Amino acid sequence: MPREPDFTLVQLRYFAAAAEAGSMTRAANELLVSQSAVSTAVAQLEREFGVQLFIRHHAKGLSLTHAGEAFLAEIRNLLNHASELIEVTHGLGHAVRGSLHVGYFTTLAPFFLPRLLTEFGQRYPDVTLSFFEGEIEAVREATLTGRVEVALLYDIDLGDEVERTTLADVPVHVIVAADHPLATAGRIHLADIAAEPMILLDLPHSAKYFMSVMAAAGATPQVRHRSTNYETVRALVAAGHGYALLNQRSTVPTEFEQRPVAILEIADDVPSLPLVVAYPRGARLTRRAQAFISVCQRMWQSQPGT
Repeated sequence: MPREPDFTLVQLRYFAAAAEAGSMTRAANELLVSQSAVSTAVAQLEREFGVQLFIRHHAKGLSLTHAGEAFLAEIRNLLNHASELIEVTHGLGHAVRGSLHVGYFTTLAPFFLPRLLTEFGQRYPDVTLSFFEGEIEAVREATLTGRVEVALLYDIDLGDEVERTTLADVPVHVIVAADHPLATAGRIHLADIAAEPMILLDLPHSAKYFMSVMAAAGATPQVRHRSTNYETVRALVAAGHGYALLNQRSTVPTEFEQRPVAILEIADDVPSLPLVVAYPRGARLTRRAQAFISVCQRMWQSQPGT
């Protein structure tokens, strides 16, 4: 019968800190322990599991081996739950406390992050939220590797490894300059505008989605300009350089030159985007993560039409 592995939570925490910091010295400074304590913990884990977790670069820090990356992904969830167990045994009862790492798709931040921080903070003042921002694939990867426990993003190419809690189905719309001939139409078919220059929000999965919307309407777009920045797209549209498709709605003037845009509904039968909280399939979520999902659900139920 094989013996049980012999390791401690402290060793796992030291390893995770070194992986995050990319340096034994920086990890030791953050943990307020000696550098030798961190290096010894990592060496003991490598010896116990019979794998090399880090590649040591002289004077250039550390990088994870393939085995180290897999090991880090596995232990992050364990450390989250260990922290929660310690809090309960210290007599904290049913209080939700600690830190929660959340990922989010970059274009969502201006619309929802301030309110989300406020509402979550009011309900769970003893939980500290930290965030990872990126495009969809980067946030998905951060979720699967345990860098974040939950993520707020659109359900585009997330794959079977990710479970979702759907918050809303967000319809796509057209924006045009305020003085565009169709600005007061309210609702149009995409064929009515497809011949004009299009300004494309050119994030990898977003661009693919917007092209699929045009195809679903039987329209062929004439892409004139591309940008990965939401406000740049709105500014180009506001200045009369073309139209754009977007999901998030902003009725305030553009950040640059304070020019307004007009929002038009789409009359064609085109796909909307599910907005979801995502987490690894089969993961047992901490109470902090469950609380986050609950706050998101209440928040989106109270703001229809997003």
